[in-house]
Amino acid sequence: MSIRIGHSHDTHRFGPDRKLILGGVEIPYSQGLIGHSDADCVFHVVSEAIIGALGLGDLGVHFPDNDPKYLNIASSFFVLEARKMMEAQNYHLGNLDLTIFLENPILKNYKNVMRDNIANLLGVRPNQINVKATRGEGLGFIGRGEGVSAECVVLLEKNPEFRKL
Repeated sequence: MSIRIGHSHDTHRFGPDRKLILGGVEIPYSQGLIGHSDADCVFHVVSEAIIGALGLGDLGVHFPDNDPKYLNIASSFFVLEARKMMEAQNYHLGNLDLTIFLENPILKNYKNVMRDNIANLLGVRPNQINVKATRGEGLGFIGRGEGVSAECVVLLEKNPEFRKL
């Protein structure tokens, strides 16, 4: 198969005494996200969408949230590991589209930095990455400001020299 599509969704709740890290960017806010790692749900969905596109399960299969070696780890580690898996199967990223759902803080000033961080970790051009953010407009747990969700879709393409005719 010459192309593969992957999708992922992740949610983390806000909690005290944690940093808010999204897409590798530490964002000033009164709360952070609760999780075993640094709880960067942006990097989690990027990693898991790639893993899923490759047919290799999900993030928890490879990096269990009860394994002490992943406690408070920077989630960029997961993105780099997903990239290794992708390259091991001779695929590269065609494009990635990401949506972050949260009421506050507003991410307008951080989306391009997140895009660049993802592009750097995956070794691609920034124009292959799209980062969007939207609010809950007061509805549901997002609208009440209780947490953050993110979704990611990736298109992986087989490297030409490895395609079977």
